[in-house]
Amino acid sequence: MDVPMNQEIHKFPQSKYINAVRWISPHSAFEKFIAMALHDTDSDVSSIEIHSLNLSNQPNLNLQSSWCSNSRVSSLKVSQTPNKQIIAASTFEGSLHFLFFHPVDVSLDSELSVTEKSFHSGPISGIDLLSNGSECVTLGEDGRVNLVNLGDSRLNYRRVFDSQGLVSYTAAKWASPTEFVTGGLGFSLQWWDKRKPGGVVSQFKGGWASGNTSGIVHSVDIHQSRKHVCVAGGSLGTVFAWDLRWPQQPIFLSGTGSNELAAHSPSASEVWEVQYDCYKQSSSISNTSSARVLPVLMCSEDGVLAVVEQGEEPIDVLVEPCAINSLDINPQNPSDVICSLEWESVAFITRQ
Repeated sequence: MDVPMNQEIHKFPQSKYINAVRWISPHSAFEKFIAMALHDTDSDVSSIEIHSLNLSNQPNLNLQSSWCSNSRVSSLKVSQTPNKQIIAASTFEGSLHFLFFHPVDVSLDSELSVTEKSFHSGPISGIDLLSNGSECVTLGEDGRVNLVNLGDSRLNYRRVFDSQGLVSYTAAKWASPTEFVTGGLGFSLQWWDKRKPGGVVSQFKGGWASGNTSGIVHSVDIHQSRKHVCVAGGSLGTVFAWDLRWPQQPIFLSGTGSNELAAHSPSASEVWEVQYDCYKQSSSISNTSSARVLPVLMCSEDGVLAVVEQGEEPIDVLVEPCAINSLDINPQNPSDVICSLEWESVAFITRQ
């Protein structure tokens, strides 16, 4: 394991369990806002809260606005529109909610929801929102894949696929306004194009990762400049890349299921989230090669937040005695990272 990079770390204890954290694009370069999905285990009440991050003499998080959910939040995403932020939240009850956040007055002013029983049967396990907030893909353990369009004051959705429960989906990521990738059981990945009949145009069945043991993809990400390459994180510390040009030849970045990587993998447990790390420059001089996978930031059940890169030793960013459940890299300033700890606190890291 490489020596951690120079960084400043602040931890902010919370009174509730944190399901997810996301950066919100600020109105001013001097402001930092965070959206958090929270669950109070004592009262069984869930909520989404907007906090401002103050890094003055005594760094702290200040609650600015909140919204109560009828069910625990299963996935949280934020659009990147400059004037109005859209926050999408799915629940374990099977509902989907869109909250509209104004960064000027720091308020949540309205909500649109899909709550029909026919939408999903059971929990929604994964969602992704287009950067402009116009469309959201949802998927679940029920094997349904839905697309939800956001109109001016209403929502429309259509079923893209329904496996009738034969296939379970756990993660999703848009590659373009017409393409997205999904992940699920067995380290499987599927590439969808909503312009094509049947939706799926390529798929990968990855039971290779752990021999006879079935794994799960928990998170997927796609780099804006390399939309043909998807990275995925899942069971047994596994992080791998799926290149559509060689769809059946995964590229391992981490994982105990691979003998070559086991001794150098930062985690041996579930990898809960992966994101391409725009802050970490590739160590390779030939990093302009489209065949090389760019660095990835991951967080895991065994308390590791680390950068993994193809052919390089992983770099620890944060190591905790509890699970790190979610992470997000600030799109305006990639040196800033937030993550949620299972022991009810938020960590803010500034890398230097």
